[in-house]
Amino acid sequence: MAQATNTKKKEKADVKESTTGSRTTPRLRQRFHEVIAPALMKQFRYKNIWQVPRLSKIVINMGLGEAVANVKVIDAAVEELSAITGQKPVVTRAKKSEAGFKLRTGVPIGCKATLRGDRMYEFLDRFVNVALPRIRDFRGVPAKSFDGRGNYNLGVREQLIFPEIKYDKVDAVRGMDIAIETSARTDEHARALLEQLGFPFQKS
Repeated sequence: MAQATNTKKKEKADVKESTTGSRTTPRLRQRFHEVIAPALMKQFRYKNIWQVPRLSKIVINMGLGEAVANVKVIDAAVEELSAITGQKPVVTRAKKSEAGFKLRTGVPIGCKATLRGDRMYEFLDRFVNVALPRIRDFRGVPAKSFDGRGNYNLGVREQLIFPEIKYDKVDAVRGMDIAIETSARTDEHARALLEQLGFPFQKS
């Protein structure tokens, strides 16, 4: 009971922040509260609004193995990921040494950004409606990339699909992994949430 109460308080604060803050509420966040949540309640016959699955966070990670030989690669990746996400990413470092890869503990090997709140919704809106359609011969995202616990993982081959990245300033093509964490208890409910948010899943 105490946990449910805390969850309700957190969600109410979340809604209040999104509607009373100085910034305009992201359209995808507003759509979730006004359209998506009621639709999911009807689809799965939830008894109350707090059972509706929702986004928790999105983590975008760039792995940069070439940074072992050229640390300047990290600076370029950090700048690009900052432009894509709207916040400064953190540099990830090797947790252990690997002699075969000439890797030492603490050496920078990538960068990542964890998005929550408005930035999370803004990123997802741009990713689904602007970036994905720019992929050549795009036929939808894989429907089997759920982890069994209501979370979805997707790989992107190049950063150039994001309009924030200027082609003439790119020194190398870099891919990234995008992990979407939801509060859904099953993959079925998580997929329904992402479909409502506009994810174009491949048809089996």
